[in-house]
Amino acid sequence: MDLRQLRYFVAVAEERHFGRAAARLHMAQPPLSQAIRQLETELGVTLLHRTTRRVDLTDAGVAYLDRARAILAEVEEAAQHARRVAAGAVGHLTIGCVGSATYSLLPALSRHLSVELPGIDFSFRGEMLAPDQVAALRRGTIDVALLRPPVADLSLTVRALRHDRLVVALPADHPLAARPRVAAAALADADLIVHSAGRRSAMYEVVLGLLHEAGIEPRIRHEVGETSTLITLVAGGLGLAVVPEPVTALALEGVTYRPLVRPSATIELAVAHRADRSEPHLARTIEVIRGLF
Repeated sequence: MDLRQLRYFVAVAEERHFGRAAARLHMAQPPLSQAIRQLETELGVTLLHRTTRRVDLTDAGVAYLDRARAILAEVEEAAQHARRVAAGAVGHLTIGCVGSATYSLLPALSRHLSVELPGIDFSFRGEMLAPDQVAALRRGTIDVALLRPPVADLSLTVRALRHDRLVVALPADHPLAARPRVAAAALADADLIVHSAGRRSAMYEVVLGLLHEAGIEPRIRHEVGETSTLITLVAGGLGLAVVPEPVTALALEGVTYRPLVRPSATIELAVAHRADRSEPHLARTIEVIRGLF
């Protein structure tokens, strides 16, 4: 028995006539009749009552027709699913986002992915520092990372997306908030809130490099892991923070953002995934993400 015999049987059962079924199948009638007889022999039952005018189904034929249709439908669905998988149109992916991308990029990204790749099930993890994202990519707990380089792990493919300017987050009542722009030198005597050095935040190194270049020995009062916590502490008047410009999307009462005088101060945003992964739906997702920039 093969699928061809099932298709032949369904055609005869639906047409109730060998001649019409043969025309529908674009074949001669004798081999069609032979294939149906062979099917009945293999099953050991009579499926059809044949007369000179028409063909009727036996009780066994009625039951077999229902199952044959279901089998053929499942086979076709399997073929369509395989085509969708090969085209990268279905699957599941988890995307990890660095803190600033969580607020500024994730809402638009999630909507865009749902439109461009509706067959892929996406989940998201926000407020992840780059080292945590790299570890999660290695473990396979996330599939794609939007992170801040540098990334030294050669097992990952990292592609730059954009460079974000740095701004200063200040309590709204801070004297520097009255200025249109803030120079790095103005932070010399300020209490600073920074991303955690212990968790190897890329922003920690960028901020310290910026201040050291300005000849400032930073006065760090708080180190935090999440960007939302950092901005909350600024709102509470516990210090200032240098953050990527996308963080301004986190509009918290009591916080004011001011650009740095030096506009060239930036930090890179990149998309990363494991280099040994080549699934079509992963490749299409990376392509859509890069297209946003």
